[in-house]
Parts: sequence; structure tokens; C-alpha cells
Amino acid sequence: MRIATLQFAPKLGDVTGNIKRANDLLKRGKHISLDGQSHGIGIGIEYLRPDILVLPELALTGYNFPSKEAIKPYLEPAGSGPSAAWARDTAKRLRCKVCIGYPEIEHSTDETESPKYYNSLLVVDELGTVIHNYRKSFLYYTDETWATEGSVDLGFRKLAFTPRTEPETKSGSATKSMADLSQHEVPTAFGICMDINPYKFEAPYTAYEFANRVLDSGSQLVILSMAWLTLMGKEDITALNGKPDMDTFSYWLNRFMPLLEKKMRHAGDIDSHTERHGASTDAATKRTVIIFANRAGEEPAADDTKPPARYAGTSAVIAVTQRARLGSGSGSGSESGSRVLDGIDGGEKGEGEKEGTMETKIACWDLLGAGEEGICFADTTADPKMVFGLRKRGGGEESSGEDSEASG
Repeated sequence: MRIATLQFAPKLGDVTGNIKRANDLLKRGKHISLDGQSHGIGIGIEYLRPDILVLPELALTGYNFPSKEAIKPYLEPAGSGPSAAWARDTAKRLRCKVCIGYPEIEHSTDETESPKYYNSLLVVDELGTVIHNYRKSFLYYTDETWATEGSVDLGFRKLAFTPRTEPETKSGSATKSMADLSQHEVPTAFGICMDINPYKFEAPYTAYEFANRVLDSGSQLVILSMAWLTLMGKEDITALNGKPDMDTFSYWLNRFMPLLEKKMRHAGDIDSHTERHGASTDAATKRTVIIFANRAGEEPAADDTKPPARYAGTSAVIAVTQRARLGSGSGSGSESGSRVLDGIDGGEKGEGEKEGTMETKIACWDLLGAGEEGICFADTTADPKMVFGLRKRGGGEESSGEDSEASG
């Protein structure tokens, strides 16, 4: 599967400008730091030909709205409004699914009841049809000023994908039409930023509500639209010089600890319908692909005495990979390129699982910088750029990184 996210720095309330910025970045297809320094030219989104494109939380409106009155002019009914229109147009043009975060308004059939506001994620298919609408269920304190909690029951759906044909050859040979290709369904979990944290930060850190839902549902794909905040200052982000915020990245992975500790229950793989190039295809290997689609930049605080809201960037496409061990000397094909990720510990084995029967690794195809704008891209049939091993837990304690970052 070809996966793309757009990491950029939308300005609060500037929908028209944010649409222009998003289109420009997708067309140019390169990473640009917020200080204007180029970090390598890529290829445009049309040439990447993604199967799915994921945008950040409240992508075209900005995030840091302090009240219902402040966000009211930007609310959209599901499937109607600037965000939905952009998603439909982009999906049809690129012939891919588009997921976009937006502020939703739902009017009641009872005229005496006030409308409800939600922090939502709209999913549009290749034909521009709305196929899913997820509402953030774990609200952050900023959302709580205006949004209603959504239902976790809407956080799962099977998405149907049609294998892409290769472009016509120079000899002019015809390729198969979309109708000639069979679709395959991918069990998919949806979340928005704070959803991966403990509920209201009151639930135990180890409750792992979101990760356990991913595990229990047998999801092979996880889509996270985010406006994840960082505690770093502007100077700290600039000093990273286009590199990711590894504290944030490590924290995100820790929030999926059940996938690292327990045996995955799903069968198949998002690429089981096609041949993977250079990747293991044996039935003993299972993967859950996770898309972290975060934003970058900063937004002014409602109170001038407070610092601006600053975002962590670091968008990534990863997979938690589990493989049955074939023997003491066996390992994955990418073992030679693997490394240990600080802050992530190998956990206890799942119920009924014997020690040494499962090898767990984290594959990463792309990882953007904290201050970058641009496309994060992965072809999950190709070898990942990085493979992380898990550090063995010492003294029985988990290095959770619990206090490393704030959420959006």
C-alpha cells in the first residue's frame, strides 16, 4: 500500500490560505522547514500515487480555538463545507482515499435542542464519496471548550482498496481497468491525537484504551490525525535542523505497547493481495501499519500572557511487525539494519505465549522533522528505511516516557 500524509503549519482561521498552502506542498512534494531552508527535493503527490492521503487534525482551520464562539464560523456539517469539498476534489484527482480532520456541526431534528460540535475526521473514497466520519472520543482540554465526545464505536471500519495498475507501457499495451481488479478489505482503526492517551489523563497510564481496541479489532491499519503539541521552544525545534522529535516519537510508540507485548490476532496483511518487494511474505509474519499524521508550526494562545501553542511535527508511517521465531539463529531480513529505540522496552509476553516464540520489531518507512512541512510517504511493499529493535526491560519496570509530551 502507498501511504502519504501532509505535514504542514496551517494558520488559525485562514481556511483559504491553508488550502492554497496544502495544494502547493502536495504539488511540489518536498520538505521545507519553517525557517525557509530546503531539506531535499522530492516528487509531487501525483507521481507518488498514494492509495490513501491523511491530513492533520483540524487541517484547514487550525486547532487552537479557545471557545465555541471562536470556532463557530468554521464548523461544517459532515460531508459539506470547505474541508469536505477539498477532500472530494483531491480524492478524485489523485484517485485515492483522503482523510481530513475538521470541526463538525450536527444539527438536531428537534429544533429546541442546540446543535452539537465535534472534532472529526472525514474519510472520502476515490470517487469523492464520504464513506466514514469519526468523532474524537478522548478530548484534550482545548477541545473541551467547544466539542462533544464522540463514540469509540465509530473508531473501526473495513476500508476497501483496489490494487493499482501500472501506467501504460511505451509499447502502448493496455492495463486492466479498475473494474477488472478485485478489491481487498483492510480492517482499519481511526483516532484523533488525544485518543491514544489515557482518558482525560485520569485512567491509568497502562490502560492503553486505544491500543487495546486496535488489538481486539484485529486492525491491520491505524490512521491517526493529529495536532500533537510539544513542550519544546521555538529555538529547540530550530536546533533540531529538520530532525524529528524523538521524545515524541518514542512516546507515541509507547502508547501502542499492547501491540509490542501481545500476539496480534488478525490474519492477513494490508499487502497480502500483492507481492512485497524485498519484504517477508511468510504467513508467520503479521503487521499493523500505523500512520501518525501530525502538523507543525505554532498558533497564538488565546491569552497574550501565555506562550503560543507549538506542535511537534514528526509525522511517520511505521509498522509493528511480529514474526514467529524459527530458531535461535533466525531473524528478520532487515536485522542487519536494525537498532534499539531508546525509551521503548520489550514487554511481557501475551497470555498463553511461550518465551522466545515471537520476534517483534518496529519498521519505519518515513519520519519527518519536528519543524518540517511536506509529504511523509511510505510504500509498505518496500523495505523500510529503519527497523527498530526493542530494548529488554530491566528491573521489571517499563520506560514509558509518560511525561515526555503533551497532546492535542
